[in-house]
Amino acid sequence: MIAEVIADGTIQVLDHGFVRLDDSMADDLSVVNAARVSFARRKEAMDESDEGLIRFLLRERHGTPFEHNSFRFHIRAPLFVAREWFRHRVGSFNEFSMRYARATDDFYVPEPEDVRTQVGKPGSYSFEPVEPELAEATREELRAVYDAAYATYERLVERGVARELARLVMPVGAYTEFYWTINARSLMNFVSLRAAETAQREIRRYAEACERFLEEKMPVTYAAFVAAGRIAP
Repeated sequence: MIAEVIADGTIQVLDHGFVRLDDSMADDLSVVNAARVSFARRKEAMDESDEGLIRFLLRERHGTPFEHNSFRFHIRAPLFVAREWFRHRVGSFNEFSMRYARATDDFYVPEPEDVRTQVGKPGSYSFEPVEPELAEATREELRAVYDAAYATYERLVERGVARELARLVMPVGAYTEFYWTINARSLMNFVSLRAAETAQREIRRYAEACERFLEEKMPVTYAAFVAAGRIAP
């Protein structure tokens, strides 16, 4: 489960991560007016017919009216989550750079219940929790690797090695930050894939956080998205 939204529009995710809605230009009326411009019409407020229009557009997969809005997210996530995220080439990204700034000393350590084993073959497998002893041993092993890696990084930097080379020792469990700007159509596509049960658990929690903001800013669109089987138009 993800945490509640706190005062500044941030949802805490994993142990050191978050999703923050930095800014938005997004509401259901933007969808309505983008669709009705075909008939040279514009509205100042939503009514029931507009809600029906949004449901029709989404159900019939008329997607472009859902592109005339914008969400700008500030995200902090482990590197392995970010690399999965960046495969979605439907938005704009700017990321923290370890070439120019000192690497973070925060690393992802899964909760005991999130240490899991793979059962089955790729494409048709499931994940099951491991025994408590193995879960804690895994967490200890991860902490030991992280401590050694960061100590090596600091040692190399202090001896004059360029940060762009010293960063090579950093594991994919290290945290990074990035800004992500995306429209509602593409956000629904991301959520449909990464909040699904088949997605990796860690990125799924981030997708669930993004989904919360979609629901908050565009409730009619979000309800239509869910009613249509969570398929992006």
